[in-house]
Amino acid sequence: MSEQKLFSVRNPWFGLSVGVTAAIAVLAALAGLIWLPLAQPDLKLSGIWDAICSAAGVPRASSQGNPIQPDFKTSNVVMTSEMLTRSNQVSIGRGATLAQRCAICHGPQGVSDANSPNLAGQFAAVTYKELNDFKTGARVNVVMSPFAVNMSNQDTLDIAAYYAYLPRVPSNQLDAELAAPPIVVTGAPMRNIPPCGSCHGDIDNKAGSPWLGGQSAVYIKAQLHAFASGTRRNDISQQMRNIARQMTAEEIDQVARYYEAQP
Repeated sequence: MSEQKLFSVRNPWFGLSVGVTAAIAVLAALAGLIWLPLAQPDLKLSGIWDAICSAAGVPRASSQGNPIQPDFKTSNVVMTSEMLTRSNQVSIGRGATLAQRCAICHGPQGVSDANSPNLAGQFAAVTYKELNDFKTGARVNVVMSPFAVNMSNQDTLDIAAYYAYLPRVPSNQLDAELAAPPIVVTGAPMRNIPPCGSCHGDIDNKAGSPWLGGQSAVYIKAQLHAFASGTRRNDISQQMRNIARQMTAEEIDQVARYYEAQP
């Protein structure tokens, strides 16, 4: 068969291949530019054009004047790398008194036996942000929400300063020899997952990211599942929700067990 006849529209195989290719391209465009953006639970779009603009990474027309607000409360705490890094002794002492109310869940010295987060040695900015998020409703918990709602800003500053002052204590599951899983060290670039260690220590620490070493595996797994399902959404710029949705159940389990075993 000559080359001219091979690429002729009268050639049924050529016509079929062109048609299939065009159909795949159209379906891929519809899925990537319309269906996937509209399927995101936390992304509020006013229509198809908004979805296309969002997928293409260009400003949406509706965002230039009447921004669409989420239908849930977002965190109002602005994090910086220098935030709450210079606490004074008076604040720490007052925080020690206030923290006695927290001991039933978080332990007398900030180390929990009830699968609640260990607060001893936690960055002050992290504790402060989470308490404020519980207070405003950006993060919801049946125990912490009513507890934090009546706290003053000074109370949250003092409690955060006190817990940051306490030494970090290893968990009962300490195993410093446990190798870090790939998701912690290298992440999963093909799924847009950065290494856990790039924000939570080991490699680097980003403002607002908690120290995870020694935390309960049960607690870490519960929070990752909450981020993945969208029941927890006080993370800045949705970074944890986007990451947790891409993680497999095995990766979540590996991360939880690894950080629990760390000093």
